[in-house]
Amino acid sequence: MLIREFKISDIEEIMHLFYDTIHRINIRDYSSEQVDAWAPKDMNYAQWSEQLQSKMTYVAEEEGKIIGFAELEKTGHIGCFYCHADYQSRGVGTRVLNQIQLTAKNLGIQKLFTEASITARPFFECMGFRVITPQEVERRGMKFINYVMEKDIGIMPPED
Repeated sequence: MLIREFKISDIEEIMHLFYDTIHRINIRDYSSEQVDAWAPKDMNYAQWSEQLQSKMTYVAEEEGKIIGFAELEKTGHIGCFYCHADYQSRGVGTRVLNQIQLTAKNLGIQKLFTEASITARPFFECMGFRVITPQEVERRGMKFINYVMEKDIGIMPPED
């Protein structure tokens, strides 16, 4: 498994992974109406391109196939964080999060935070994040429960 920086040519595969994961995995915790609002069939390519390029986006790749991706912002916010439906519980998320933590520490970021879905909450808890508060968010007219979570990562000592 290779963890690397996102490339423009990854956009369509990332969009497909996002859609597929939500419709196959997150459907366990959300209704079909909710997942349709969260990941609609008519996703906007230009919007995804802008979003992925505006953040530090990492992908996990195996045999030329993208099997996970995540976004880190300079504030320490983790945006999208998804693992391919066929690669759940195989260390993909751990490897991607380790890369995000390394990048964050190198940038002097001391705290990571995210809004984790019901589905993703156990993963983030296992990785040392704690729930700050549950919240209700709205996407395309549908309401969802997710969790504001954070993790203190401290600062790496300077290299000699």
